[in-house]
Amino acid sequence: MQRVATVVVGAGQTGLAMSRFLTERSIDHVLLERGDVANSWRTERWDSLRLLTPNWLNRLPGYRYSGDDPDGYMTMPEIVDFISKFAHEFRAPVETRTEVTSVEATDDGFRVLTTNGEWRAKTVVLASGPYNRPDLPAFAEAIPPSVDRLAAADYRNPEQLDDGGVLVVGAASTGVQLADEIQRSGREVTLAVGGHVRMPRVYRGMDIMWWLDAAGILDERHDEVDDIVRARHVSSFQLVGSPSRLTVDLNSLQRIGVRIVGRLAGITSDGTAQFSGSLPNQCSLADLKLGRLLDTLDQWATENGADKEADQAERFPPTDVPPAPPLMLPLRSGKIKTIIWATGYRPEYRWLDIPVLDAKGGVRHVGGVTSVPGLYVMGTTFLRKRKSTLIVGAGDDARDLSSHLCGYLDELANVT
Repeated sequence: MQRVATVVVGAGQTGLAMSRFLTERSIDHVLLERGDVANSWRTERWDSLRLLTPNWLNRLPGYRYSGDDPDGYMTMPEIVDFISKFAHEFRAPVETRTEVTSVEATDDGFRVLTTNGEWRAKTVVLASGPYNRPDLPAFAEAIPPSVDRLAAADYRNPEQLDDGGVLVVGAASTGVQLADEIQRSGREVTLAVGGHVRMPRVYRGMDIMWWLDAAGILDERHDEVDDIVRARHVSSFQLVGSPSRLTVDLNSLQRIGVRIVGRLAGITSDGTAQFSGSLPNQCSLADLKLGRLLDTLDQWATENGADKEADQAERFPPTDVPPAPPLMLPLRSGKIKTIIWATGYRPEYRWLDIPVLDAKGGVRHVGGVTSVPGLYVMGTTFLRKRKSTLIVGAGDDARDLSSHLCGYLDELANVT
């Protein structure tokens, strides 16, 4: 058995950001990582994926992009290298290939069991991330066995798919990217569209992320929104990071031949996919929200003198909705060979033996602080700020939570 002040579960960007601040505060700690540093980036992403944020925005505590393409978007090997070098720079105390099997509270802190032994700690930071298990509907089991099915985390490239049609379920960032790539490979793609957030890649001559960062939208705090639960369940932006800086949305997808239908609502006993008739409403709502966002950005530009450097304000054509999108699709017909689930993920904390989980399996917290003294969570959507799920958001969250953690350790020291 080994003892430290803090155990951090996970060595991705959030766990490493916390480690950096703990190191600066001379807090004895260890990071327990089931695979290698930046493991999810290494093993659960498709080959062509690039970050959605431009390189200039990617930074971690005391560390930022230093290459010659600040307006570009990192490939997966580049982001793995970026995070790995950050860990190496401050000699993060990572125990790789060490899977956590149990975390439980004790009278003097926490007991952490792993595949490589036991740890005891006064505090624990859960930084394993929210993307642990594909969020699949219950009716997924009704898909005919003749149709292959993949979670987005298992997709790598079109070559792994059977020849024939592909149904991509979900039209957030992942869904639109996969639909675009697979359609261009020569396969006919049908995209099932539910709630989504439409977003241009470039607005008024600058990357949309520049606008969101400069206008303070990314820095909006969890205690500044009216409904934080709802905000944490908003779909990711329809954005693609590519050298061409093109916007990929439902209009661009339809121009290359992708067929859009409503949300996948169920599968009948005879293997027929049923789609919601809400597609027009979902698209109208996404268009409306985009217009409101651009109004906000334009107002900020006027009030802060950015109009002089930016291009003229513009508005984008509404989403082109087919006049009669199909509501049924027989999966046994052979036209659809593969279904790819781009429906998001659920957290999975089967090893967490502490009663802090909500009905959906997520950790209950307020800004990363749980109801159990000394137990923290990081890396979840809108943890403390809107940018929490981005690499650039890890540093601010880690700074705030490490301060709270150190205060708690000081209280323990004063009591003893």
